[in-house]
Amino acid sequence: MAKILIIGSMNMDLVVETERYPEEGETIIGGKFEQIPGGKGANQALAAAKLGDEIEFIGACGDDSFAPKLKSSLKAGGAVIDNIFEIKGVSTGVAVITVDKKGNNRIIVSPGANYQLGPDKIEKVKNKIIEAEIVLLQLEIPVATIEKIVEIASENNTQIILDPAPAQKLSDRILAKVDYLLPNEGELDLLLDESESKSRLEKIEELLGIGVKNIIVTEGDKGINYYSKGKNMHLDTLPVKAVDTTAAGDVFAGAFAASLMAENRLKEALEFAVQAAAYSVTKRGAQSSIPDKKELSQFLAERSK
Repeated sequence: MAKILIIGSMNMDLVVETERYPEEGETIIGGKFEQIPGGKGANQALAAAKLGDEIEFIGACGDDSFAPKLKSSLKAGGAVIDNIFEIKGVSTGVAVITVDKKGNNRIIVSPGANYQLGPDKIEKVKNKIIEAEIVLLQLEIPVATIEKIVEIASENNTQIILDPAPAQKLSDRILAKVDYLLPNEGELDLLLDESESKSRLEKIEELLGIGVKNIIVTEGDKGINYYSKGKNMHLDTLPVKAVDTTAAGDVFAGAFAASLMAENRLKEALEFAVQAAAYSVTKRGAQSSIPDKKELSQFLAERSK
C-alpha cells in the first residue's frame, strides 16, 4: 500500500538549448538536444520516491517507444508503477522545451495518452486512493478526472495536494476539498474569475473562503509564501546559479509531499521542498535534475561550508 499516491501526466521531454528564443516566423540554430523523461505527474512521483518512501504513480501512456523509457525512469527511482494504463493507438505525452542561456524555459505539451486517463479508469484504481494517506495531483490530465479523484479522496480522509498547473479555472467543488494548494503567482490569478483587479491577499482570502485549507504560493527566486486561516509564513529560497528551471515546481511538490508524510511538520516540509527545488535548478532536464536524499544532503553540506 502506497502512503503517497501521485496521479497525473507522463511525458517525454524533447529539449533544445538555445541562446535566445526565435521571433515570430524566425528560424534559429539551437544547441544540444536531449530526450528526457518528464511530465508533471511523473516528475512529482519521481521526486517523492527519491526523497521519500512508499510512493505509487498512476498515469497513462501510449504503445510507442517513449513509454518503456518513462516507466523505467520511475521504477529506477523507487516508484511503484503497477497501475499505468497503456492506451493502444495513441502517442505517449510529449513536451517540446526550449531552454535559453539563463536557464529559463518555454514549453509546449502534446498530452497524448494523458488525456485518455478518464474518470472510468480512476474507478478501477479507487481502492488505491482510499488506502493512500496523501494524493498529489496536477492539471495535465482531464479536469473531470481530477474531480473524480478529489471526490474519492475527500470522502475517505486522504489528504489532497493540488499543483494547479497548467493554470486554469477550477470549480469551487474541487477547490473546497483541497488540503494544500500549490500555485505560482500566475496560476493564482487564473484560479479565480475576475481576479486581476484583486490584491494577493484578496485572492488568498477568497480561496480560503471557498474551503482550501492551506495555500503555498511559489515565487521562484523570491521564495514561497504560505497562507491558512489565521496564519501566514514566508520562506526565502536558496540562492543558486540557475541552469534550467524546467521541473523546479514539480520537485518542490514531490519533496513537500514526501516530507509532509514523513515528518508531519509543515515548516520542515516547506524548507525541505525549497532545498530540493533549489538543487533541481542547478541541473539540466526534468527528471534528470531530481536529487535523491544523498545528493541533496551533499548539496546542502557544500553550501554550508
